[in-house]
Amino acid sequence: MRYTVENEFLRVEVDSLGAELASVVDKASGAEMLWQGDPAVWPRRAPILFPYCGKLVNGGYTAQGRRYDGGQHGFARDMEHEFLGCEGASLRFRLASSDKTRALFPFDFVLESTYTLDGRTLHHTLAVTNPGEEVLRFGIGYHPGFNLPFDEKHTTADYELRFDTPQTPIVQDVEAGFLTGGTHPMMENSQVIPMDDRMFDNDSICMGSLSAKTLCLVEKDTGRRISFDIEGYPYTLIWSAVGDPKLHFLCVEPWCSLQDRADASGNWEEKPCAAALAPGEHWSTDLAITFQR
Repeated sequence: MRYTVENEFLRVEVDSLGAELASVVDKASGAEMLWQGDPAVWPRRAPILFPYCGKLVNGGYTAQGRRYDGGQHGFARDMEHEFLGCEGASLRFRLASSDKTRALFPFDFVLESTYTLDGRTLHHTLAVTNPGEEVLRFGIGYHPGFNLPFDEKHTTADYELRFDTPQTPIVQDVEAGFLTGGTHPMMENSQVIPMDDRMFDNDSICMGSLSAKTLCLVEKDTGRRISFDIEGYPYTLIWSAVGDPKLHFLCVEPWCSLQDRADASGNWEEKPCAAALAPGEHWSTDLAITFQR
């Protein structure tokens, strides 16, 4: 089921399946800005990554003496979330642990997703509570995709990614979807990442050691842009399906945890996490996305 919230600038739809952002329309132009999940390219739009990000070594992990199988990015994106209601400019959803989730993840949790419009900015808040009696370790991240180019008059080369201050991003080396443990600088003291159709031929680019507050996807000749508030996130990834022959969308993905290293033990207790909540503890994060058209 889809639910809608809007203001004078934006109309937003969220699907209760995965509590996934389904549409972001600029009301003045009628333009759909969110990638619409073409199955021939990439069938998703903006999945929530929980209780882990990326791949698991050998397709699973061990916890409490038992092996659990798991696909990429966790299970929250594939489950129905309870719609809690619309309050003013906000839509709220909840996914709580159940027999179904415990077959995949043996820990109790409550994951709440809130989408709030504030002018031209969409806030997506993710909040996790531990209602159980054991420590809750989890990973979490965002994965929204946006149409590129913004219209038929432009190509990928007409865009750039722009930080608000000069950066030297440290990129995690990845092989076959797993971290190798190595890193390398992406660029030196620059604000701009040029865009081209082959930039993701080797998969996503995971940047750490960032001090920037924002990363913007900018249309160079017009100044139209989508801005992402990335301050406080340990990792920001950029990704698109390999261009064939061109890119169709761009994902900007602030993550609070990463995929497994290729040599990971597979023990859940040893896996780096976004947070480890004691019983009754609460954790939250917010991604603000601003659309300037």
